[in-house]
Amino acid sequence: MSALPHWDLSSIYPSLESELFIADMKNLETLATQLEKQLSQVELLDASSLQEILETYQKLFDTASTLYAYTQAIVTVNTNDEFALRKLGDVEKALLDVRAKHVKLLSFLAHHQKEIQPLIKKGGDVHDYRYALEELLQEQSHTLSEKEESLAADLNRSGTEAWSRLQEAISSNASTIWDEKKGIEKTVIQLRSLAFDPDRSIRKKAFEKELSIWKQHEIAFASALNGVKGTTITLDGKRGYASPLERSMIDSRIDQTILDALIGTIEQNLEVFRRYLRAKANYLGVPSLAFYDLFAPVGKHTTTYSYAQAQTFIVKEFTRFHPPMGSFAQEAFDRNWIDSEPRSGKVGGAYCTSFPLRQESRILANYDYTFDGLSTIAHELGHAYHDHVTNSLPYLLRQYPMTLAETASIFSQVVIFQGALQDADVDASLSLIESFLQDSTQVCVDILSRYYFEKNLFEKREKGELLAKELSQLMIDAQKASYGEALDESALHPYMWAVKGHYYRSDLSFYNYPYAFGQLFGLGVYHLAQQEGDSFGSRYDELLRHTGRSSAQDVASTVGIDITKASFWQQGIDLISSYVDQFCNLVGYSE
Repeated sequence: MSALPHWDLSSIYPSLESELFIADMKNLETLATQLEKQLSQVELLDASSLQEILETYQKLFDTASTLYAYTQAIVTVNTNDEFALRKLGDVEKALLDVRAKHVKLLSFLAHHQKEIQPLIKKGGDVHDYRYALEELLQEQSHTLSEKEESLAADLNRSGTEAWSRLQEAISSNASTIWDEKKGIEKTVIQLRSLAFDPDRSIRKKAFEKELSIWKQHEIAFASALNGVKGTTITLDGKRGYASPLERSMIDSRIDQTILDALIGTIEQNLEVFRRYLRAKANYLGVPSLAFYDLFAPVGKHTTTYSYAQAQTFIVKEFTRFHPPMGSFAQEAFDRNWIDSEPRSGKVGGAYCTSFPLRQESRILANYDYTFDGLSTIAHELGHAYHDHVTNSLPYLLRQYPMTLAETASIFSQVVIFQGALQDADVDASLSLIESFLQDSTQVCVDILSRYYFEKNLFEKREKGELLAKELSQLMIDAQKASYGEALDESALHPYMWAVKGHYYRSDLSFYNYPYAFGQLFGLGVYHLAQQEGDSFGSRYDELLRHTGRSSAQDVASTVGIDITKASFWQQGIDLISSYVDQFCNLVGYSE
């Protein structure tokens, strides 16, 4: 097979030493100074002065976002690039002043709140910014003084962010001997990819080797996690949040009623997923699945997809649903916006990042020639399409929450899955349905375990630091509560807390339930698309364009969805359940 492509970042900046990069770094200072001057000169706020302030603020953050995304992109494909790491440090230092100006804006808005209210009312000159401004005012109520926020940002750079970089650096470089006779080493990322190997002995060996790596570094990971969570608890408390979970819900633009409806529906339907896991165990000929069996392939159909085949398939299926989606995907492939090759020093997993100054996105993936790898690229292209649809909007109107951030990505995966299923024979159908159920189980059941873990972690971290063995026990308990008897208790993954980088980001507390939200919300949106047919494409774009302008509940209501009701979330579970029934029939399993 031909070499997998690396992304081309040259249209963002020619290099970290280019004149354009240096100019934008200087422009950060210019815009920050301009914003501070504008804020200090206003005595009586009117529509014109508010619009000028918002314009400067948004240019500042578009520039900052682009610079950070660019340097971070370079580092994530080569965590050993010392020059890029230094440049990332320079950008992060510059962002301290950007953050300080954000705090000044919050204080300014709070001071002029009475003048702002008539400006943002319906028919007002800046009504489009109503929700964004109200959200900023809410944020101000949870903001420390300018000096305290400046100090917190500076300390975070050498504190929580440094802990996060440590976890990322170890995870992307840690390796162990795989074959002593041949002297073959494998990184932890390569070991985790072997979870998809059809040979159970290889899966088990890779799993045990992986755990040994996490065990070797557990003290470093535990120290990092304690540092991040301890700082988060302190700062969230000082800022007036009842808990990190409350801050997460505010950031996600949902409330406790919506979260309870989501989590409660999953909990009430765990048997749906456990039935699938028992059927898979029966198919594999084992009493119950081990953690390393979760991704074991099922079926005789073992189709692999070259990168060219994956590209063709994705573009075709996207186009079938909505031609603009297909055209966008084709552009992303043609312009090398996707970095697909797994390699040493490159972080694992996949992500999509946006460069607002250029109105472009880039995707990091670790392609493995499977349908799951193809689906992952489709998922990230969904994110990129979401950004593409909102690119023309100003900064404050395209800042959608984590919950809605998964809408387009999950939807795109469902489109790909349904397209593949249409032309599949029995063996292929079995493999595809099992892949869908694998993913659904991860996004609902495993995500639930991560939610349980993080909730318990924060509660215990308030009382003091936790040892690595205590963190592992919390994770085991969370996995038992979610998977139940469907997984072998002696073969769970005690170090999942070390694997997931989200735990090590103070700004991403509870970055788990939004995936379950996105999965079931995406399935609900897909159900609407099936009902409305070709006419839904334009409504879909409008839904995406609206995601940065209102609460998650109000955004959902634009297409007639009520996310406060368990009945809505049950629709998604029911679709998953229908595929569990099909899977059980295909493998001849009954209880």
